[in-house]
Order: sequence, then C-alpha cells, then structure tokens
Amino acid sequence: MSKAKILIPKPFPTSCDRATIYETVCCTDIVRGNATLADVRAIALAGQQKIGEQELSAFPKLELISKFGVGYDSVDVDAASARGIVVTNTPDVLTDEVADLAMGLLVAAVRRIPQAERFLREGHWQVGQGFPLSPSLRGKKVGILGLGRIGQAIADRLLGMKLDVVYCNRRPKSGCELVYYEDLIRMASDVDVLVVSTPGGPETEKLVSAEVIAALGAEGTLVNIARGNVVDEDALTKALQGGALLAAGLDVFVNEPIVPAALLELDNVVLLPHVGSGALETRQRMGDLVFDNLDSWFEGRGAITPVR
Repeated sequence: MSKAKILIPKPFPTSCDRATIYETVCCTDIVRGNATLADVRAIALAGQQKIGEQELSAFPKLELISKFGVGYDSVDVDAASARGIVVTNTPDVLTDEVADLAMGLLVAAVRRIPQAERFLREGHWQVGQGFPLSPSLRGKKVGILGLGRIGQAIADRLLGMKLDVVYCNRRPKSGCELVYYEDLIRMASDVDVLVVSTPGGPETEKLVSAEVIAALGAEGTLVNIARGNVVDEDALTKALQGGALLAAGLDVFVNEPIVPAALLELDNVVLLPHVGSGALETRQRMGDLVFDNLDSWFEGRGAITPVR
C-alpha cells in the first residue's frame, strides 16, 4: 500500500519522527523543483504561512490541513471547507502553558521585573542605589478579552491571585459567574489590566483600538498573548510613549518577527518573541497532536480536532 503524501512547508519545531510513515514533501524540495504538489493529500502546517484560495488551488488532492498551534487565522477555513478540506489545530495541550506565560507577562510588566534585573546586573544596587518602587496588582481589576480555553485558564489563575476578574466576549459564556461586558470600551474603562486572548483574523483586527487603549488609561496595563494584529500597534506604542498607558506585556506583534523600533526603545513594555507555548514538553505534545490528526484521518477515523 502506497504512503500518503504530505507537505511540510517549513521545518517542524519538534521531533518529526512520525512523518516517516508518510511520503514527505519538504519546502526545499518544492523550491528546487524536485517534487510536485499534485498528489499531496495533507499539509502539516507549522508557522503562520498563508493558505488561501490561490494556495489551495495548487493541491487538487488535498484532504487535510493539520495546523500546529491553537490559532488558525492564517488558513482560509471557508475556502478550504468549500473544497471539502478539513482544517485541524492543537487546542488544550498548550492552554496551561500560554496561560502561565500570560501571568508571567502581567507580573513582569506591572512589577517591572526585567527592569529590576537590569538594574541589579548593571551594578546599581551594589553601590547603594535602590530600585524605584513599582505599582502593585493588589486590589486591581482585570478584564479578559476572549474567554475561550486560554482565557478561562488565565481567569482561573487571576482568581487564585485574589484579583477581581471580568470578561468581554462575543456573547456571555454559559455557566460563567464572572461579570460579562458586551462593550469592550466600557470594560477597558472599568479595569486596571486588559488581557487579550481572543482569536486572530479579520474579525478581530485592531479590536483593541486607540479608543480602547485610551479607555484603559494612564494607570492601565495591557497584556497580549493572542495575535499582534488584534491590537492597534501604533496606538499602543504612542500611548506607552506618551504616558497614556502605564505598561504592556507583549508576546505577539503585527509583523513578526519584526518588532517596531519604537517599542524596542521603551522601558515600560516587556517584549517576548512569541513563546507562549514555547516549552519543550508542550511543543512536543502539539507536534504529536498534529500527527495524531494525520494518522486518524488516513486510518479512516476522521480528524480529532477539526476547527469546525
């Protein structure tokens, strides 16, 4: 029995031993013209490569796109569905890891942990200087934009820290006892911290607008572990520069891996290179789920985690 042909457009971030049961086409093979796409039946997709109508037209036998990561906004799911192509992602296995990082970003941004470490490393403490006191999280209210799996995990951690937590969603979450806001600007004006954990894509682009950032205010902190384009990056930068926002913790950016120079120059923002799920064990579980979906599909059992 012949092996199913799968495409891996870029090097996988985890062990890919299980790919050996398939006929694997790598990106370099395509670039060199040593392989065709006509018989590719699945794509194991790591990264944010765009797959839309034009790309899909190159794969007449494509059945499945198995996406590494919980976000799948780089894939035109409607166009894929219209062609009978199933799209999967890797939910749940990264939920706690990303929620942990969100908490780290929040504490680091408010308590100025990176700045304090630089202060120590530069020898200021050794010569008798004291690091300036930071704001506190005690008594603060946190608003979560997007109470999905990750948003809920973040809420659970915040509640464990004895903080007041509210949320904004497309609609109220069934069974959730947290206060719900339909209007994001209103929620931003009522909270001290805004944590962004909503999916990316056209529907949420610049959802955290200049108006939302202004409503958060000069004592407010923004944490984004979702997608860079959910936040108006220019408006955020200007607010941080001008003191219209206290601090920010960012793991994602609009034009990754390019980070605006203006953000790099600021001392009141913590910047990370999109490492929300970036722990060895978690990334391996994500990679395993990519291939669990492939195996299940080609064994005739259907996809395990279809996005719809």
